[in-house]
Amino acid sequence: MKRISTICLFGLLLLVLSCQSGQSIETSSLRNNRDIPLSRRGSILEVVSPSEILVQAYGEYYGQGSSIREQHKDVNEQGTDMALLDARRTAVYLLLFAGSDPLLSTERERLLFDQQSMYFYAPENLRRYITYEETLFSSRLLLEEGTAIRVSKRFTIHKDRLLADLTERNIIVGQTALLQTVGNPILMVLPDAQSSKSPISVLAEDVVARQSATVIQSYLTSKGYEVVVPEQSAELSQLISSQQITDYAYQLALAIGSDIYLTFSGYTEEGAYGTSRYVATLSAFETTTGRLLGSETGYSKERTGDDMVSVEEAFNGAIDRVITRIMNYWKSDMLKGIQYKFIVRLPEQIDAYDAESLQRAFLQAVSDISLSSRELIITDQTIDCLVWVDPDAYDRALGVYQALQDAFNRYGTGAALTRTSINRKLLQLVIRN
Repeated sequence: MKRISTICLFGLLLLVLSCQSGQSIETSSLRNNRDIPLSRRGSILEVVSPSEILVQAYGEYYGQGSSIREQHKDVNEQGTDMALLDARRTAVYLLLFAGSDPLLSTERERLLFDQQSMYFYAPENLRRYITYEETLFSSRLLLEEGTAIRVSKRFTIHKDRLLADLTERNIIVGQTALLQTVGNPILMVLPDAQSSKSPISVLAEDVVARQSATVIQSYLTSKGYEVVVPEQSAELSQLISSQQITDYAYQLALAIGSDIYLTFSGYTEEGAYGTSRYVATLSAFETTTGRLLGSETGYSKERTGDDMVSVEEAFNGAIDRVITRIMNYWKSDMLKGIQYKFIVRLPEQIDAYDAESLQRAFLQAVSDISLSSRELIITDQTIDCLVWVDPDAYDRALGVYQALQDAFNRYGTGAALTRTSINRKLLQLVIRN
């Protein structure tokens, strides 16, 4: 028994040493590769402008040489410069990989980037991406008894230049290609109003709401999106008052014909020493399907006065992350298909057996034209479902409807499938005897 225990203990010791050796080799390999960021530590601080992001990044360097003396000398001679280069690379790395919505959002994009990473981390390209660098280090610390060094600085990264290079080198799908695939979407911005008020009334009466909408619209137009602004008109007011729907934002989006509507809200939060900060919340919805595309919260710095500056700062942070989330949804749509919503009304005077026959025929027709589908509601009178179709096969809603109509007719039910309305990706249909 004692011999067995000794053998087990020896085996455990070998396993631990093997793991430590593997980690040491991996760490050593990473440290010796001077073409990729080593530290990869830092944080994204704020959106400075629609094109620029402020980050705090750390950089590290480990002295080269076979002895501690040589490593000390190496760190003293070039440690600060090499650690600073690593911090610059880490600053770019943070935008590419860090956070809940990084620029590289899929495994395929990350693999393609790894094959070309040296281009993006080359010093001459880092100078293109970094538009501002603090003069002084936020911190500078010697590590491992002076054989290594870690520094920290703040950098402003030009996100649009980075995105342009990623698109040009075919690592990510660019905004233009995405917009063509999803049909050049129209966006609308509205306050998240109380049920007793319409968004137009809030925009007319609330100065902060008007400023918030302006900030968001300015960001979207600077990025090349088509934005519609709901005007204060008697026609729109009459439209809202004539409907029983209390979700005014959704009703307006449908009426005006936007593909995506964004609702916003915010409030002032008291800080320390008499300061305050603004907290902004922004959500984006696909109008016709009701799908939530993204919801984010942005924060301003704590300051005294300059309330409108705080509002702009908070919403710039929120909209940047929401747009990234929307782009990631569209990338996903390109892989699994463009989403449409079908609401179908069946004949009113029909028995249960015939209703089931029509439902089966319709759902089979849906299956014939779609990549996938999901039934939300099925009753004797209604079918409500979501459908994903190939964007290469159907580039517009009318084409989807015509293909569905042809597929339904092939099942010989004797009924006809017709449309009552097509509003972007919302198809309201009727099956008639």
